[in-house]
Amino acid sequence: MKNKMIFGFHAVTSRLRHEASSVEEIFIDAGRTDRRMQDLVANAKAAGVRVMPVDSSRLDKIVGTRRHQGVIAFASQLSLARNLDELLDAIDGPPLLLVLDGITDPHNLGACLRVADGVGAHAVIVPKDRAVGLNATAAKVASGAAETVPYITVTNLARTLRELKDRGIWLIGTSDDGDKGLYEADFTGPCALVMGSEGEGMRRLTRETCDVLVNIPMFGSVESLNVSVASGVCLYEARRQRMAQEA
Repeated sequence: MKNKMIFGFHAVTSRLRHEASSVEEIFIDAGRTDRRMQDLVANAKAAGVRVMPVDSSRLDKIVGTRRHQGVIAFASQLSLARNLDELLDAIDGPPLLLVLDGITDPHNLGACLRVADGVGAHAVIVPKDRAVGLNATAAKVASGAAETVPYITVTNLARTLRELKDRGIWLIGTSDDGDKGLYEADFTGPCALVMGSEGEGMRRLTRETCDVLVNIPMFGSVESLNVSVASGVCLYEARRQRMAQEA
């Protein structure tokens, strides 16, 4: 299996913490000797991972940007869940899923993964085509969440949504012209929050497959929120409702 590149302190440290055996080697900026770098090197060596100090310009060339924070790792791909059925069968309690229909910006994808981890969502589901994919930039922005949140890529999103419905999972889509406001929706049962792409929103089949469409109330001058911010608002409302029900 081809190794993937991971860069940035959060992403590399998270991989060392959760699956150190998957890390093949780590390149670090030879000019950095601060405590943060020392701790990362110590953790890597304790796990038996080779660490190679190199010039920072070499790191720039490897990543194609200077936003690597002086640390790059090469590691084997992880698969937190091999397929959707396996994931759903392992969930204890009502599933809470995040479905992203065609996110094209890796920064948005990374931020969505981060908020999904923070709220305790069981997985992020994305289409194989017309989407950015979990690249190194998305993993860095996710700050470790790419190693902890199951990320499931599906060939046919509309068909996958119908399969979720067959398993009793309520599909709650988001749209500016939604049928009801976010705070009127019921997130306490098995549900999947469906978010559209940055510019076009949900595709027609995705929209038509949803059980209900909700809108996020806006009280200022802007018309809508960034997709990662909207995901956070909606997912935390779902978590709030579930916590209230358990109280």
